[in-house]
Parts: sequence; C-alpha cells; structure tokens
Amino acid sequence: MKDVMGIINLMENEGFLKELSYYRPVAAVPTGGRYRIIDFVLSNMVNSGIRNVGIITPQKYRSLLDHMGRGKEWDLDRKRDGLFFLPPAQIHYPMSIYRWDLRHFCSHLDYIDFSRQKYVIISGSNMICNLDYKAAFRFHQETKADMTILYKVSTGRENLAHCTVIETEDDGRVVDMAMNPVDRKAGKVFMEMAIMEKSLLVDLINGCASRGDCDFVKDGLIKNLHKLKIYGYRHQGYLAYIDSIQSYYQHNMDLLTPEIGQELFFKHGVIYTKVADGAPTRYKETAKTQNALVANECVIEGTVENSILFRGVKIHKGACVRNSVIMESCVVEEDALLENVISEKQVVVTRGKHLKGEKHYPLVIRKRTVI
Repeated sequence: MKDVMGIINLMENEGFLKELSYYRPVAAVPTGGRYRIIDFVLSNMVNSGIRNVGIITPQKYRSLLDHMGRGKEWDLDRKRDGLFFLPPAQIHYPMSIYRWDLRHFCSHLDYIDFSRQKYVIISGSNMICNLDYKAAFRFHQETKADMTILYKVSTGRENLAHCTVIETEDDGRVVDMAMNPVDRKAGKVFMEMAIMEKSLLVDLINGCASRGDCDFVKDGLIKNLHKLKIYGYRHQGYLAYIDSIQSYYQHNMDLLTPEIGQELFFKHGVIYTKVADGAPTRYKETAKTQNALVANECVIEGTVENSILFRGVKIHKGACVRNSVIMESCVVEEDALLENVISEKQVVVTRGKHLKGEKHYPLVIRKRTVI
C-alpha cells in the first residue's frame, strides 16, 4: 500500500471522557496498561504498509507530541514521507454538534496535494481494533467504488447514542446514514474510516468549503450519498468504540479476556507504542495477583484482581485493587480498597481509604489527587 496515505482525524468530542480528556485529547488517553488510544489506528496503518501519515490535531496536543515524537516506534521517522502533525487552524467556532473538521482539512490542503500517494485512508482514533487495511483496499478497488467506508455490525451491547449508523444494499452499496440514531442498540456502525482517491477528497473539501459546510460526515458524506458510489466494508473482528467513561472502562475490562487481548494486540500485526525502559515489576511475598495486566516498574505487596496497572504503580501491603484501571505512578497505601475505579496518573490513595464505584458507572479520580 505504498500508493496510500493515511490521515488520522482527531477532531473528536472530548467532553465524553470528562476527567480523562481534561489534560489531553481523546487520542492520547492511556489504555491497556502501556498504550494510548491512537496507537491502535496508527499501528494498523503501519502494519498495512502505509508510510505517510498526517495527524490533524485538536487544541490540546502537547501530550500527543510527547508520546509520538517523530514516529520512530512506528517506523515513520523517515527522509521521505513519515509522520506529520497538522495543527488546528485558528478558527473560532461555536460549541455545537458539528465537529468543524472540514475547516481543518481545508487549512492543510497543501500537505494533501503535495503527498505523492494516489489514495487516502481517513480514520478517527476512538475506534479501537486490529484490522488489515489491505483487505479493505482490495475491496475498494474490486468494487470500483468512489469511496469505501468501514463498518461493524453492532452486537447489541453497545450504546449507539454517539455513533453514525449506515444502511447497505445486498451488494454493499451504502444507501443511508444516520447520526445519533433513534434505535441505539442495533445497526451497522460506521467506524469513522473511509478509503478514496486523494483527488476526490480534495474535491469534497473544496466543494464543502465553497458552500460554508464544516462537518466531514454530515456535509461530505451524507449529502453526497446519492451522488457518489459509496460502498461499505464489514469489519468482522473486535471493536471498542470509546465515547464515554463507561465504554472506556468496559474496553479495558475486555482486555482481561485472553481471546480479546490476543486478537487486539496480535491478530493482523502487533500494536506499537512509545518505549519506556524500566525495571520489571516486583511481586513481594504478600502479593496476590489474579487476572491482571501489569506494566513494568510496579511494586505489588497487596492484592490485585481483574485490574489493569500502568507503569510505576505501587500497591502497599494489605491494600486491595479490584476491577479497576490504575494509571501511571499511582500509590495505594496500606489497607486501602479500590473497586470499580479509574484512577488518573499520580494519584495517592492514603491508608485505610475505601473507594468503590459501580460496574456500569465507575468512579473516576482526577490526576494528582490525594485522597
């Protein structure tokens, strides 16, 4: 896929993740013990042979730059092509249901125009999966579609309140799209991924800009359903749609299921992330660990069950962490209890404190909080 470039569109609603996206964009939210959400879509592109990736960043992108650097871990630190950060345009726009991402596409038309690839794959970052874009690209060429969009059939477990769902004919052609659907428990979920020729993308951007349009899905796709030959390609594997605290928590708990973890991290290629060298985790004599993902540099003296621990977490003697996601450099002191909790970085839970959320409404602790 040397003739395909990738664009990762990070103009996503950050309010859904509340405390987790207060200091960072959704794409930079830590997940899975040592990863960031953006690692999955970027690794999918690299594993599919894409070597030119542009990232349209939101306003708060310092943590994203710190995590990704020049793209060395993804083999994108190159003399030709490579990783490009496309900062947000200086546009003052009101808060609304529109993402205004077309304005940001328009401000970076020079990057798109001068890229030497013929095709482009556009993707958001909050659809977490492990997929092979080569298969979707072959489908796009075989159907001779103007555009191919990727979708996943809902299992019924997801809340589709913030999704876009599509309807397709028997041959796969998309005939309808709906944002924020009335039926929120069933449908074909648009994965916010689209394949097309670069020239078509430029035409869509220019055409929408000339009419004052601002949203890629609403104005670029839905309004052109009957003008363009748009086909849907079905993704058969696991998909986590991160659009709320509950979905973020559920996705991390899913990783504790071996089959899901194996598929997500290895099925079509490994998931790359920023390397942080550190000592292995120390399990002391009093440590009890069951069904947990534990990163390096942790020190465990207490009990950890059905939980994910990021780097540098310290669980003191007598402490218990259950069904929780504990981010980097947190400390849980003696005899403390955490259950159904999402703890941001550098949180300290002092001795004897008991914090408990609900399975479907986990308790979130903000960064650097001392309890």
